[in-house]
Amino acid sequence: MNLSIVISLFNEQESLSELISWIHSALKGKVESYEILLIDDGSNDGSWSTIQSLAKEDSTIHGIRFRRNYGKSAALYCGFKTAKGDIVVTMDADLQDDPNEIPEMIRMINKDGYDLVSGWKKIRHDNKLTKNLPSKLYNATARRVTGIKLHDMNCGLKAYKNEVIKNIEVYGEMHRFIPYLAKEAGFCNIGEKVVHHRKRKYGKSKFGINRFVNGFLDLLSIWFLQRFGRKPMHLFGLMGSATFLIGIIIALWLIIKKLVLQARGEWFRAVTDQPLFYLALLAVIIGTLLFLTGFIGELISRNSNERNKYNIKDNF
Repeated sequence: MNLSIVISLFNEQESLSELISWIHSALKGKVESYEILLIDDGSNDGSWSTIQSLAKEDSTIHGIRFRRNYGKSAALYCGFKTAKGDIVVTMDADLQDDPNEIPEMIRMINKDGYDLVSGWKKIRHDNKLTKNLPSKLYNATARRVTGIKLHDMNCGLKAYKNEVIKNIEVYGEMHRFIPYLAKEAGFCNIGEKVVHHRKRKYGKSKFGINRFVNGFLDLLSIWFLQRFGRKPMHLFGLMGSATFLIGIIIALWLIIKKLVLQARGEWFRAVTDQPLFYLALLAVIIGTLLFLTGFIGELISRNSNERNKYNIKDNF
């Protein structure tokens, strides 16, 4: 199998027939063999009936149906697990992604050696206030945090080597950060291609402005997990030790200062009358709690089934 196309969908009944015809037209004579995996994420508009009807007439179509709506990450996870193609392409079912971009993305992987090629909707046909501006801000932040120079990390149209999608786990809302997951798994040759973006033809967008707020929170979560997931003590232990020492130093300074003034017969203020002393005690307590948090995190990490999971590139 040369190619697997994984399409996550939710209430996209109107666009499915047109999408499948468009894919076949775009790949005719350019891809030797391919499969189309339609992942129905709990649709309630008859999308599954349409998928079944299309599959009866088209052997390239395979369907997976969720009992309820789990989200795009869950759909991609199941699609990746099922995909058999040497190259796997993801795209949305709303007809905004152009299947004619797929052959060039395949060439970039086969000829240019990319592990992953991400689409870049350079010219978007979305609402500028609610979609374009938040998207630019989000992508600028993502580039800064992840170190991956992609203009549109959340673009649904992407192509991957099969080994990439088999070595990453997409969960929660982490479909937005698949390039970062790939990078952390050791697949660092990530390319970008400007792709054509069309206006939505049917229905309405399933994502609101809240996805950008959630996206920033997810970005911080995945950055933390990838950087400190296996070594929590490196973060919490360092912060805890520093906070503890600051508290101890301040408390000792107050006590020594009081003793010196007392020995000289000068007026002094009781240590327990000074607000700074209680702040020092608070720092000691917080530092201890942070250190213990790191210690507990280390215990959990050492007992995790993933502690010795590594991606081996070559072996002989």
